[in-house]
Amino acid sequence: MMAIDLFPIIKPFLHRMDAEKAHNFTIQCLKMGFSSLLGPRYNPEILKTTVFGLHFPNPVGIAAGFDKNADVIPAVHKLGFGFAEAGTVTPLPQEGNPTPRLFRLTSDKAVINRFGFNNKGLDYFIHQLTAQKPGNKPFGANVGANKSSDDKTADYVKGINRLYGLSDYFTVNISSPNTPGLRSLQSKEALEDLISRVQEARRAKIAESYPYVPILVKIAPDLTKSDIADITEIALKKQLDGLIVSNTTITRPTNLQHKSKDQAGGLSGSPLMEMSTEVLAKIYKVTEGKIPLIGVGGISSGADAYKKIRAGASLVQLYSALVYEGPGLVERIKRDLVALLEKDRFSSVADAVGADHK
Repeated sequence: MMAIDLFPIIKPFLHRMDAEKAHNFTIQCLKMGFSSLLGPRYNPEILKTTVFGLHFPNPVGIAAGFDKNADVIPAVHKLGFGFAEAGTVTPLPQEGNPTPRLFRLTSDKAVINRFGFNNKGLDYFIHQLTAQKPGNKPFGANVGANKSSDDKTADYVKGINRLYGLSDYFTVNISSPNTPGLRSLQSKEALEDLISRVQEARRAKIAESYPYVPILVKIAPDLTKSDIADITEIALKKQLDGLIVSNTTITRPTNLQHKSKDQAGGLSGSPLMEMSTEVLAKIYKVTEGKIPLIGVGGISSGADAYKKIRAGASLVQLYSALVYEGPGLVERIKRDLVALLEKDRFSSVADAVGADHK
């Protein structure tokens, strides 16, 4: 089937809508089979890679936040992504913060959100996964804590216990800026306790004859040198399966132009590219490449994805750029990535990981 790119036609309509309503409309379109119009996906051999024991047809994934409730995992795979991550899901449903809470910074190709983990909870999430059967591409469940929870670490354990066997990997999201107290879990003592407890939950499942499932931690880009030292020390000590670098930033670059630049929340999109990649490179260097990294933040081209990979990312994820470029961006990134790998005479993605440090 010939690929049809409708995004240039519908983009003006979408961008006249409230940003969150436009997002919900996009999810509904995917539910109705929109992704089937895009034709065959491009996954040449050079893009295939294996990370933390999982096989990926390509290294480009959709970041958590796009599909909060695991409504459209098969449809997301059909867009050409090599893997999908859904969530953040919390044990109990929660409405999140008051609206409006999602803002397009069009002139900056950026987004600010202060959703606050709005989602339908674990029961709905599990029902969707069971009904859809995500398929043979890796799928990750991004788990979080309820705003009202007294023991946020217990919420992460609960999420992993209930989703075990339904997800190829777990992401422990401790870096959203929109849930009070959440980022404090990145402190040395709290992080070590959190990782110990979720790994203990995994050991208990393995004792019940479940398979080993990788556990990753998603961190913020707003980290000091000592923060990075603490996080990498614990990650190495606890033999963490991977880190996702990074979530949105609470900082505001001085060159932002849009009138919504001072809205509260996490900033994502193009302005995050440099900051998140710098943190990624620092973590790769400190850990000497011993912990797989997923690079997130500001990717809007194959060159951006390649920069993350050379800085130390084994996989990459994107989300905000889709707001401005549409689903066709995924295929463009993959084709450009192939050209860049071949130009530098790499035979695989894995060969290029951390190349800037070698």
